[in-house]
Amino acid sequence: MQNSPSAILGALLLAATFAAHAAGTPHTLRVDLLHTGNALSEQYALDRVVIEPLPWPGNPARPLDDTNRGLNRFEVVDPKTNTVLYSRGYSTIFGEWRTTDEALKHSRGFQESLRFPTPDRPVRVRVLARDERNEFSVVWSVDIDPAAMDVERELRPAPAIAIPIRHNGDSAQKVDLLILGDGYTQAELQKFEADARRLADHLFSVSPFKEREHDFNVWALAVPTRESGVSRPSTGTFHESALGTRYDIFGSERYVLTLDNRALRELAQYAPNEFIEILVNNETYGGGGIFGQFSTAAAGNDWANYLFVHEFGHHFAALADEYYTSPVAYTSGEERPEPWEPNVTALLDPANLKWKRHVAPSTPLPTPWPKAEYEAYQRDYQARRVALRKANRPESEMSALFTAERKFTDALMARQPNRDVIGAFEGANYQASGYYRPAMQCTMFSRTERFCQVCQDAIGDIIDLYSAGK
Repeated sequence: MQNSPSAILGALLLAATFAAHAAGTPHTLRVDLLHTGNALSEQYALDRVVIEPLPWPGNPARPLDDTNRGLNRFEVVDPKTNTVLYSRGYSTIFGEWRTTDEALKHSRGFQESLRFPTPDRPVRVRVLARDERNEFSVVWSVDIDPAAMDVERELRPAPAIAIPIRHNGDSAQKVDLLILGDGYTQAELQKFEADARRLADHLFSVSPFKEREHDFNVWALAVPTRESGVSRPSTGTFHESALGTRYDIFGSERYVLTLDNRALRELAQYAPNEFIEILVNNETYGGGGIFGQFSTAAAGNDWANYLFVHEFGHHFAALADEYYTSPVAYTSGEERPEPWEPNVTALLDPANLKWKRHVAPSTPLPTPWPKAEYEAYQRDYQARRVALRKANRPESEMSALFTAERKFTDALMARQPNRDVIGAFEGANYQASGYYRPAMQCTMFSRTERFCQVCQDAIGDIIDLYSAGK
């Protein structure tokens, strides 16, 4: 793979990127943090400050994030003038974990990173979190001097050469998506490249990515592992891998993440990246996505296309899950505050619905749909799904079950008068009642092939933030 024509082209394009730095583009500065606590409290601590080997890939015309996404936001501030120089919203693994039952009993720590263009002066980095009103307030800050002696500068050679999957221009004008591989052996690196190309092709067949394809660069990078596949502890399967990606996160058999942020960042820094999707070389259905961090998908699964796009929706645009019948690790009280995510609502004020510009005056709110019939089917379907996993049946049986479920759901929705309207359909955000989604069907609700218009708008906002397309 490293001597392939793709790798040679990748080396040439990266050399051109370095040339852009010589023309004045700053390097990327990374602040690595430790985020610890439990359901009731949280703390931050500085781990290290790193200047990465590649220039900053971001759009200099959009340093400030005005999308109001994420559980957190970080700001880079000039301490002398209190001017915000750079900001981005994001979410964290800790933020998800603290909603689990485990967080009510124990404290844990997670690694996180904040990345921004290296400033030409000392700065203050502030971390903000949402309060009970969903407003951001400062919870931690640290002063960073990029010229300090303890700032680490990466001088090691790259462990692999990034492959350009799609290259549409200067990184500063494009969204840079990096596809990382985990669980691919040396003999499977060509398979990784083929998987990355196949799934990138599918992403850009889905609107609005289809219409904005030329606003993206896509890179692929993988370090080979000794064994094929990643760990799946629930079945006693453990594999050492470069990124430490594994199944069974938070006790959910289908949830795939890496908790080794340092390993992730130390590999990703060798390719231009603003968003990262990790392909795991497994057939078992699974994936995950954290806004502003990374997403994952099982590249060998029959539903890999859906997994890649759905999980990327979480990571890229902070889209909430709209499904509510599948078991998850998170706990929720009886209160239904208005979510900050752009595609779910508590409908506390129907007259000011966040996506009301798409709602026709004649559309009732809440919007009728065959909820009872859908839930009756789902009770049996979910029981069969649990039984298949408990018996460790072949993955082909799980795929067949998913196919039957999609066929039923598509047929049920197709008969409904509100199937094509934007409204407020009850059942979303892992809750059967009190939360509403914009459309009867969407990639964030079911295994359909398209995003609803509200999700498309939310994705477009992020493309605009990172590219020069608009």
